[in-house]
Amino acid sequence: QVQLVESGGGLVQPGGSLRLSCAASGFTFSSYAMNWYRQAPGKERELVAAIGSGGSTYYADSVKGRFTISRDNAKNTAYLRMSSLKPEDTAVYYCKASGRGVYWGQGTQVIVSS
Repeated sequence: QVQLVESGGGLVQPGGSLRLSCAASGFTFSSYAMNWYRQAPGKERELVAAIGSGGSTYYADSVKGRFTISRDNAKNTAYLRMSSLKPEDTAVYYCKASGRGVYWGQGTQVIVSS
């Protein structure tokens, strides 16, 4: 049974940091690209960052220099380190695994507010 479980969201002040985790099970994690998406209220879901099975990375322009995606294949876990957070980063953050199949997590809420 495939599972992606996100954690690490919460309320943070502008300028603060959070680290999101995505724990995977039920598939060959190391063979899949891992992606982080976010969806703000009233907006479409957008790709924030991605990391390939070989470690190559992609970032949306809006988060370049502030977010870092990484993966630990030994722990079957992907991470999104977010720093210098802005109110416009407020959204539900989802991880997605893409490879032979496509799997989504349930999301974790991030609220950036003073």
